[in-house]
Amino acid sequence: MWNGVLCGLLAGAMWGMVFVTPVFLSAFTPLEMACGRYIAYGLIAAALMGTRLKPLLRRLDRDDIIAMVKHALAGNIVYYMLLALGVKFAGVAATSLIIGVLPISVTLMGHKDHGSVPLKQLTLPLLLVAAGIACINIDVFTHDAGNGMPRNYKLLGVLCAAGALVCWTWYSVDNARYLKRNPHFSSGEWSSLYGISSGLIALVIALAALAIFHGDVTGAAAAASGRDWGVFWIVNALLALGASVIGNHLWNVASRKVPLTLSGQLILFETLFALLYGFIYKQQLPRALEIAAMVLLVAGVMWSVRVHALDDPSEAHAD
Repeated sequence: MWNGVLCGLLAGAMWGMVFVTPVFLSAFTPLEMACGRYIAYGLIAAALMGTRLKPLLRRLDRDDIIAMVKHALAGNIVYYMLLALGVKFAGVAATSLIIGVLPISVTLMGHKDHGSVPLKQLTLPLLLVAAGIACINIDVFTHDAGNGMPRNYKLLGVLCAAGALVCWTWYSVDNARYLKRNPHFSSGEWSSLYGISSGLIALVIALAALAIFHGDVTGAAAAASGRDWGVFWIVNALLALGASVIGNHLWNVASRKVPLTLSGQLILFETLFALLYGFIYKQQLPRALEIAAMVLLVAGVMWSVRVHALDDPSEAHAD
């Protein structure tokens, strides 16, 4: 189980980058960022598979293809577009706050799955998590002005972030269940297939957007300041490699090794690293409430890990 926890932590470190990227590429639209990231993801995943790709594709059945398409849309493309819109209109802190509810939403959705710890045993750890999220919430609405956006835009950003939360909650639970039901795919194989399907869907969406807008999606972009397409592709390639290829593979390993009630808590590492990267990017130290939030979130996750370890017979035997 502890290997799963470590993989979940490292996946969170990779995923935390996605909250800063929309700020760094603010001259580009969320549609462009999502398509660029996942086209790069698909190309890298296909290149890494090499000659193993054709035999792997032949093993796919109809259910596998349907699952890949659903997961690619909910867990990648639609999720990232909504997240980018949330960052654009509501700011990094507010968006990471809302996405930070994932541990609770995933835990509640998966609490009846096999191997999950009863919610009664997780009440106190979840209360610590809720207290940490409350601290971030208070800090956001007392210090953050939503990137200077009007109130209606900030509300739109909050709604987009909430939509991203719904998308990733469903994806996280359904993906974990699918991996456990289908052990004939390794975590790396499923991550590669997931990436290739995401890349193909992103390419179709990009071509459709170009056709609908007659090139305005990129043509108007060229005239706007700060739209450096070389930087765009470099950043998206690095994001695809780190957050998508490496991060998703680590998360697939974690999903197989820990129950859903614990994997829900591990998603908090994404929020913590998102805040850390945001502080580094803005070159500022965290405020008191932000520090309190991070301490509470870490304490809640570690407590939850301990509860699961005590409930796991194999861990108890190892002790």
